[in-house]
Amino acid sequence: MRIGLLSDTHSFLDPKIFTHFAEVDEIWHGGDIGAPEIMDQLEAFKPVRAVFGNIDEPELRHRYPEDILFTIDGVKVFMTHIGGYPGRYNTRVRKLLDEFKPKLYICGHSHILKVMPDKKRELLHVNPGACGQHGFHKMRTVVRFSLTSGRIHDMEVIELGLRGR
Repeated sequence: MRIGLLSDTHSFLDPKIFTHFAEVDEIWHGGDIGAPEIMDQLEAFKPVRAVFGNIDEPELRHRYPEDILFTIDGVKVFMTHIGGYPGRYNTRVRKLLDEFKPKLYICGHSHILKVMPDKKRELLHVNPGACGQHGFHKMRTVVRFSLTSGRIHDMEVIELGLRGR
């Protein structure tokens, strides 16, 4: 299963995403979608899993959950928008990680690209950074990877260009 991961679109969807995600099986959005039309475009293109973010209005909060937990190709996944990273999880997420024990933990919010292991919890943390125009990030990024028989592999960071261009 090939995955295209993005977050923090903030109502802006770079057309290059459709090229970069042409060969993925699913698109996952880590929240701060901004406008429902963003998800309409993504859902017309590929199957989508998403969580709402802190900037998302009630329409998106009713359409998507705050957290999702699922297993795909033998990999247990937990995705939320705000959660922190290894050694700095917020209390709510730390409890959920310890309860659910995912192999892959995905969040957004910080606009900081991170792919790092949490050795204590035996999981991989991925924050794809931000691909929208709003925020303090300089480079807009998305991530592409594969899940096969319980393995997370072929992780790629894709730079979409500088914010504001």
